[in-house]
Amino acid sequence: MKSSADIRKLFLDFFASKGHEVVASSPLVPANDPTLLFTNAGMVQFKETFLGQETRKYTRAVTTQRCVRAGGKHNDLENVGYTARHHTFFEMLGNFSFGDYFKREAIQYAWEFLTETLGLPAEKLWITVFEEDDEAADIWLKEIGVSAERFSRIGAKDNFWSMGDTGPCGPCSEIFYDHGEDVAGGPPGTPEEDGDRYIEIWNLVFMQFNRSADGTLTPLPKPSVDTGMGLERLAAVLQHVHNNYEIDLFQHLIQAIQKLSGTEDHTNFSLRVIADHIRSCSFMITDGVYPSNEGRGYVLRRIIRRAIRHGHKLGLKDNFFYKLVQPLVDEMGEAFPELAQSQELVEKALQQEETRFADTLDNGLKILDQAIEDMGDKEIPGETVFLLYDTYGFPIDLTADIARERGLTIDIAGFERAMEAQRSRARSASQFSGGLSDQITIDSSTEFCGYDLTQHDSTILAIIVNGEHVDSISEGEEGLIVLDKTPFYAESGGQVGDHGDINSDNASFTVTDTRKQSQAFTHIGRCEHGRFQVGQHVTAQIDENNRLATALNHSATHLLHAALRKVLGEHVMQKGSL
Repeated sequence: MKSSADIRKLFLDFFASKGHEVVASSPLVPANDPTLLFTNAGMVQFKETFLGQETRKYTRAVTTQRCVRAGGKHNDLENVGYTARHHTFFEMLGNFSFGDYFKREAIQYAWEFLTETLGLPAEKLWITVFEEDDEAADIWLKEIGVSAERFSRIGAKDNFWSMGDTGPCGPCSEIFYDHGEDVAGGPPGTPEEDGDRYIEIWNLVFMQFNRSADGTLTPLPKPSVDTGMGLERLAAVLQHVHNNYEIDLFQHLIQAIQKLSGTEDHTNFSLRVIADHIRSCSFMITDGVYPSNEGRGYVLRRIIRRAIRHGHKLGLKDNFFYKLVQPLVDEMGEAFPELAQSQELVEKALQQEETRFADTLDNGLKILDQAIEDMGDKEIPGETVFLLYDTYGFPIDLTADIARERGLTIDIAGFERAMEAQRSRARSASQFSGGLSDQITIDSSTEFCGYDLTQHDSTILAIIVNGEHVDSISEGEEGLIVLDKTPFYAESGGQVGDHGDINSDNASFTVTDTRKQSQAFTHIGRCEHGRFQVGQHVTAQIDENNRLATALNHSATHLLHAALRKVLGEHVMQKGSL
């Protein structure tokens, strides 16, 4: 039996022998794609190379890329544990050509690796190509010699890949493994294709065209290749199992969970969930993501809390999740040394989150049990779902997971109404900012002159009071003033905004904060006396002492974080300067 580590090494060594540069896995947080929550495919780190925006010293590459699909467009979280092949974390093996080789070599390499290096029987492999790709079809049928009885032409839905609505795109060729007649399911392209008999193991993407906004396909000057093969799926084939959770990578983790919980049934649903989740959580923290209530941090928190709840089901009432980091390091630390280097940090972060959630888990479950007892139908009320989220820290998908186990559903619409009511209360109670919010559109643009000047004559472009555009602001009113030019520095995620005054011959406005919205600088404060109106000429004067103190403090923040990173490690991240 080939271990997962053996397969990983064989793949890298095979393509290295074919002139490919072995490139380390990129972090789970994409460095060059703000549209992605997490790295979800091997090609992500090469996106700019494929687009021609970056040149590398090599034209062929091979990687084993760690990937997460647990948030945003690609989200497999709710299926983890219920199916044989869904994971929040997985490894994608891939070989890439940047304008070097194309279809013929990509197909030849794939066939050689599968049938010769790994020894898979040719008669167990089924090939698909895009229905219009005669070139790939001829290579498979006439050159490789694949039987026409194990070959399909598939439409664009499954066999034509696009980077987006426009840009690089092209046909795909997929390779499936046939698990045999005793497993339900039909060949790809048939009505029975969703069964488990034929499992896709490798997708070869041929980047052949550039798609314009009107849909026109233009051949690329340098066609490229992007492939992806799931290590876990391939290991299941080579280790002769039908479920990814039965491969060595997971079995060693499951055994560690069994030892902690005393659970003897190795097929227990909760064991599989926890084994999957310790992988994604540990690597997220390794790559700089920490539990929080927004963005990537909230995805991490959701996964951790789902794992803790499943540990609770196994009778693990005390902190246990962090204890699985060591078995994971034993399994994957050699392939990904950054995991081993971050072990102590990962354990601490998981233990802190466990402790935080343990305080409310039991009470939340009691509230949910009572609500279910009182229900008149099969739907958990939205108000209960919101209470669990807001008071007890239950992410909505955690409540949905519990409901699913009990044959129930949740009132998502009711939950959203309760959430929106809370947002409205928060907006009403917000101390910031005279009505500035995402709902207010400011079409004006402000020219900043504050690097050289502390005072400047300006014109009022807009005034906002109580969230609405108005023509004037009078004594005693709080609001926002937008100027055409300003010496006031506006906070936009870094150093905090300036304080100061806006004056005319007969009126004054005290500025207590300055923020940026789109291209406009908003001066937030109170009209102390007199009246200002749109179009009026005024003088803007910053508080110089406050500016100096703020700048010094902001610089000190950067120096502090540089020192922390030097002493404690690269995992230290700056999250603001207050």
